Amino acid sequence: MQEQDDLITRAQAWLAEDPDPETAAELAELIEAGDTAELADRFSGTLQFGTAGLRGEIGAGPMRMNRSVVIRAAAGLAAYLKAQGHDGGLVVVGYDARYKSADFARDTAAVMTGAGLRAAVLPRPLPTPVLAYAIRHLGAVAGVEVTASHNPPRDNGYKVYLGDGSQIVSPADAEIAAEIARVETLDSVPRPADGWLQLDEEVLEAYLARTDAVLTSGSPRGVRSVYTAMHGVGKDVVMAAFARHGFPEPVLVAEQAEPDPAFPTVAFPNPEEPGAMDLAFAKAAEVRPDIVIANDPDADRCAVAVPDNGGWRMLRGDEVGALLAAHLVHKGARGVFAESIVSSSLLGRIAEAAGVGYEETLTGFKWIARVEGLRYGYEEALGYCVDPEGVRDKDGVTAALLVAELAAELKEQGRTLTDLLDDLAMAHGLHATDQLSVRVSDLSVIASAMAALRAEPPTSLAGLRVVAAEDLTKGTESLPPTDGLRYYLDGAYKARVIVRPSGTEPKLKCYLEVVVPVPEASDLAPARTRGQEVLDAIKKDLAVAAGI
Repeated sequence: MQEQDDLITRAQAWLAEDPDPETAAELAELIEAGDTAELADRFSGTLQFGTAGLRGEIGAGPMRMNRSVVIRAAAGLAAYLKAQGHDGGLVVVGYDARYKSADFARDTAAVMTGAGLRAAVLPRPLPTPVLAYAIRHLGAVAGVEVTASHNPPRDNGYKVYLGDGSQIVSPADAEIAAEIARVETLDSVPRPADGWLQLDEEVLEAYLARTDAVLTSGSPRGVRSVYTAMHGVGKDVVMAAFARHGFPEPVLVAEQAEPDPAFPTVAFPNPEEPGAMDLAFAKAAEVRPDIVIANDPDADRCAVAVPDNGGWRMLRGDEVGALLAAHLVHKGARGVFAESIVSSSLLGRIAEAAGVGYEETLTGFKWIARVEGLRYGYEEALGYCVDPEGVRDKDGVTAALLVAELAAELKEQGRTLTDLLDDLAMAHGLHATDQLSVRVSDLSVIASAMAALRAEPPTSLAGLRVVAAEDLTKGTESLPPTDGLRYYLDGAYKARVIVRPSGTEPKLKCYLEVVVPVPEASDLAPARTRGQEVLDAIKKDLAVAAGI
């Protein structure tokens, strides 16, 4: 009874401070109903601030995304920036079109202003890469993007960048979290009603002007495309970018063109999820374009689909990553090509053959963007950084432009993206990749699977002996510690498996790769068949080993 009384007392104290009438009413109803199970879930701790910032379900209480949590996070970030000597510095705030995003952006600007920093808010809901660009363009000391990217409609998030335009990494995350923990009450956080700068369209125009650097002057532009914004904020910026550079206007998937926080046509607003591209493929069947392009809701990811036996096939992120690398090599790009450890090893082979630098990082663009001398970086989850001098993060808009340029160039030669993939397979072997991804409602399932694999590592997968097993929590010579496991398998296929919990979603992710030699063009089809057979067998054995 004492615990129950304490829970109600904490909920009432939170309610007394809640600045949002909607979440206040929601919490008051739970208290009135005596719903202790729901209250216990919402007050079981606090939403943790980490290298992904904050991300969670919208609702009342410290374990949900709401204005109270955001105000505390902003106050913690402001205190951190001042402790770093940035008193009076500029913080740029961007936001997407999700529920509460505009409110969270306004609260952040108010907190920064009240703390003695300067704040500037983007003019309207815009792609995350516009915010990442604006940080360096405006000489800011930090940036905040309010977005939950491709998470379900009920979620929102809070992503923090520092003045170099990259997302935060350790120890900044822990230091900001410590400052957040020091915020005792919302009343102690000054929040003036005005005093920050509302940016105009100049910042977007500057971003669009920067996209000139992505393309080669005079390169072919004659590619026909279908485009979906997946109910997000990408449409206007992508259409403006394509028009600026003389590409034919993409045909829109009308049902998904405008921002809608309910994401009514998709179960999950992520181009990788089953069914998410169905409307785009239906439009493609109608207008028969050369390629289909999709962004996720905050337009930092880019998906590509190509014609395939009368239908359409989504290219894997690894395939697009390799295509863009090959295109940049062809354009004479120099510098370092980088990818995360969960992405295909094909990039390393392309870089080696081209005589450019190559580096492997931990998962996430917060690591990729920090590679010294970076010229190109990608991650298999549809993220591509094709202009690191402009945007030090993944950028679904400039990636779409570069894909369109490549497709147009190949089209002029009577070739396709698929033909170039075949060339890469014959040059470097067919790098077949797949993923075993398990979404859970109980996070303990993920912890149990990781514990099972650590307690009893598999000795073979798909009949291939595990010749090396790495627990990445210990780090390696080139990588800092992270929660992950990596296995290398015996045999000619150079098979590799990486298992890790997702950093942004309740998922356990297992990344698989096999490399099948392709001596002749006639070997391509059998290699694809064999590669998928081995991947399927690895996936089946790994699921058993992990208890999933």
